[in-house]
Amino acid sequence: MFSKVNSIGLLGLRSYTVGVEASVESLGLPKFDIVGLPDVSVSESRDRVRAAMKNSSLEFPVGRITVNLSPADKKKEGPIYDVPILIALLLATGQLSADVSKAAFFGELSLNGKVRKVTGALPMAIQARDSGFTDLFVPLENASECFVVDKINIYPVKDIRSLVEHLKGKSRIKKVDKNFYGEYEYPQEYLLDFADVKGQYQVKRALEIAAAGGHNTLMIGPPGSGKSMLAKRIPSILPDMTFEESLETTKIYSIAGALSDNISLIKSRPFRAPHHTISAAGLSGGGRIPRPGELSLAHHGVLFLDELPEFPRVSMEVLRQPMEDGTITISRVSGTLTYPCEVMLVCAMNPCPCGYFGHPTKKCTCAKGTPAKYLSKVSGPLLDRLDIHIEVPQVDFKKLSDDTLAESSKEIKKRVNAARKIQQQRLAGTGISCNSKMTAALTRKYCVLDEKSKQLLEKSFDALGLSARAYDKILRVARTIADLDASENITAEHVTEAVQYRSLDRKFWRE
Repeated sequence: MFSKVNSIGLLGLRSYTVGVEASVESLGLPKFDIVGLPDVSVSESRDRVRAAMKNSSLEFPVGRITVNLSPADKKKEGPIYDVPILIALLLATGQLSADVSKAAFFGELSLNGKVRKVTGALPMAIQARDSGFTDLFVPLENASECFVVDKINIYPVKDIRSLVEHLKGKSRIKKVDKNFYGEYEYPQEYLLDFADVKGQYQVKRALEIAAAGGHNTLMIGPPGSGKSMLAKRIPSILPDMTFEESLETTKIYSIAGALSDNISLIKSRPFRAPHHTISAAGLSGGGRIPRPGELSLAHHGVLFLDELPEFPRVSMEVLRQPMEDGTITISRVSGTLTYPCEVMLVCAMNPCPCGYFGHPTKKCTCAKGTPAKYLSKVSGPLLDRLDIHIEVPQVDFKKLSDDTLAESSKEIKKRVNAARKIQQQRLAGTGISCNSKMTAALTRKYCVLDEKSKQLLEKSFDALGLSARAYDKILRVARTIADLDASENITAEHVTEAVQYRSLDRKFWRE
């Protein structure tokens, strides 16, 4: 007897339809083969399916069983095919009679017949809809992330018995609707607020500019000056996520298995802060079939690298190409995968190993030349991709003891949203949404300086010893400052402020 059931395969962010074909023959010695390039976890489905059928009071066929996963030239990974294999066997042996041509199944089985959660459910659900299926049967724990996919019926399956009863028409599984799970909203009261930050007005201004233009930023300051505290509050002032951005970010978390229970859609921009001991593979993504790394998990959000010089050089080099392209490509024997990683990179570091180089009151205990050597541990090409360098001074007692609340993140975010809207209108049709991503051609077109601004920029280069690589960065940051002022033209005041945010290009740091 022969039967066919539809399922969905997953390779990186790419999904594809998989046909699960089962053939059961009574002649010959009993044998259970799975073909179609299965990995070890797929091959082990034989034992899970056998035990699940017996423990669910279903008859496991005795004979020669062959299960083919088509297309046979694509590698199949994971336990997601347990449920469709079991359904295919029930259809092939006549224990189930149902039309499943417009339905798709995926899910892992426990030995007692329970259906377990799998990773990558959201992109698989989208593929099922795009393939024209009307019904999709998913593990109960995956229903919350799949319900955002419209134009397809999502049925959450608890165990095999309930699924078989549903297909027989005896006891229907209630499909997921808008009332099944409330639409996920990140509780705003749990977001860290800039109102809690005492002093640091210049730094908060720089971070507002960074958020408005999507600029990568480096904060330099002594221990305890509040660099980490400031960085953790950046998501609270970033522009609101669009539905497309939320969906793409949620897909990445779904594939990585990092999506929390009962979260259907990530609506708050991610904030990832890996420890400096992280490997290059941890940042970029890794594994035999690569999973998303910290870079991709921070997609459309913030990647915060604290104590930047302590990161291994090879890990820093991993960031270079993704920061330019907004994607990261990982090659393995099993294939080449590409994950998106459009992130706002925020870094923090001390000015020297002891942390007090240039401090107004505390003496630096490092040997002469040590601060420059410490800075040289940071990759030069990486520094070249950081638009804003801002010094974070120590906060004095008077400001710390002041009970007056500073400006809230809500107020700052209003200005950021307004500036980002101007950029989106200006860059419409280019595929670029913010100033930091502008190409050289777009920079020349939209960052035009008048004669006074040109003269000021030229003097700044000579007086401060700015490098040539700072030129485009200063223009783009000045463009963002002008957008925050709702100014069509870049003025000398905008250029002056932008120049101040290039601390590491000054001679002071290179002596």
